[in-house]
Amino acid sequence: IGLIVSGILSPTACGLIDRHGGNSVMSLGALAGAAGLAGIAFADQRPTYLACWLLIGAGMSSTLYDPAFTTLTRIFGASARRQITFVTFAGGFASTVGWPATHFLIEYLGWRGAYLVFAADLVCVVAPLHAFALPRAAFAAPKPVAAAEAPVEKAYCLPRGRPFLLLTAAFALHAFLLSGVTSNLLAMLERGGIAAGTVVAIGALFGPAQVVARLGDSIFASRTSPLWVARAAITSMVIAFTMLAILGISPLVAAVFAMMFGAANGVMTIARGALPLVLFGPVGYGRVIGRIARPALFLQ
Repeated sequence: IGLIVSGILSPTACGLIDRHGGNSVMSLGALAGAAGLAGIAFADQRPTYLACWLLIGAGMSSTLYDPAFTTLTRIFGASARRQITFVTFAGGFASTVGWPATHFLIEYLGWRGAYLVFAADLVCVVAPLHAFALPRAAFAAPKPVAAAEAPVEKAYCLPRGRPFLLLTAAFALHAFLLSGVTSNLLAMLERGGIAAGTVVAIGALFGPAQVVARLGDSIFASRTSPLWVARAAITSMVIAFTMLAILGISPLVAAVFAMMFGAANGVMTIARGALPLVLFGPVGYGRVIGRIARPALFLQ
């Protein structure tokens, strides 16, 4: 329900950021998410519980990667790819930090206490940062110049028709694969005969592989097209799945699979923000990336 609500609201939330900036939209989204998380800690009826997930879905639509990419594009314009990459560095460590922190909070405060700490974090840290620390200025479009002096402008595709549909389908299918793999990988490897401790160690390779791949993208961003980065990532995933299917499950093969899939997903996250920017341009970017995100969230 949270993902579906996020998908429904994503074009609207990102479109509002296009027009008004991320300060108000992302801070209100953080407060909506906080209300949902705090409500779950006290919900004792099914309708109340589901209402909390509606709030969390609204929060996701206005605080996660797509609204963040939209905010950066509004501030930096067509040159926002490097800033998008920097944001994904932090995201790459989210599970590395978040899973142990969640385990610690549940152990010492209980699951209700963990939800309340997350809600307090959104209210006291995330919402103020979005509201007051984000720059409010939007990138300035180039001023009109005389025809003889005007440089040749980049021609962008219109966000409709075959290119848009293909791009949307590709990111939606990637989201489907990512959800399937991350939800089932550890259990699948354990059923394949790998010891539980080794399985956890293999799963831990996923996050660092994402970050290393994003670091590489940051270094070579000026010399690579996001389109070719996305193509290389998908090819890497195909090779990883083929290797796992042919060679079978073993600790070494599973570790290589986790690193290849993690690295590919790491740069696909960047491509999800950078590729629509390159193809469709910075004007109206939020609405475009929100429309691309909707089927991906539904399939997840």
